[in-house]
Amino acid sequence: MELVPIGVIHSPYKRKGEAPHQGRARNEEAILEIYPEFQEGLQEIEKKKHIIVLYWCHLGKRDVIKTATPWGPEIKGVFATRSPNRPNPIAFCVADLIKVEGNKLYVKGVDALDKSPILDIKPYVYELDSVKPEDRL
Repeated sequence: MELVPIGVIHSPYKRKGEAPHQGRARNEEAILEIYPEFQEGLQEIEKKKHIIVLYWCHLGKRDVIKTATPWGPEIKGVFATRSPNRPNPIAFCVADLIKVEGNKLYVKGVDALDKSPILDIKPYVYELDSVKPEDRL
């Protein structure tokens, strides 16, 4: 398996502990800089209101299999949490797309640390990506 970063996140959060537990709860702006060789992949993204950003938690610990969350002292399996510390520190967030300028996407709602590699971007589609309470098992 080979992952190729398509860009880098320029975030106001420079160190561990600065990023919010959930980016959607904050209003800070970040810039997703897409590398030139992938810029054509942004065609028509400006028509989207929200995007899914998949990124690599480059400062995450990869040897964590159990962890506590910020909301409670109990220990949980890492796959039952959103911790950035996990065997494969892949994270995602739903970001508000503010504007696009060339290879730069200005977004809000990202909780990534500065210089986090971007793995992929996908459009957020409410009808496909949200689960209504009545549809839950």
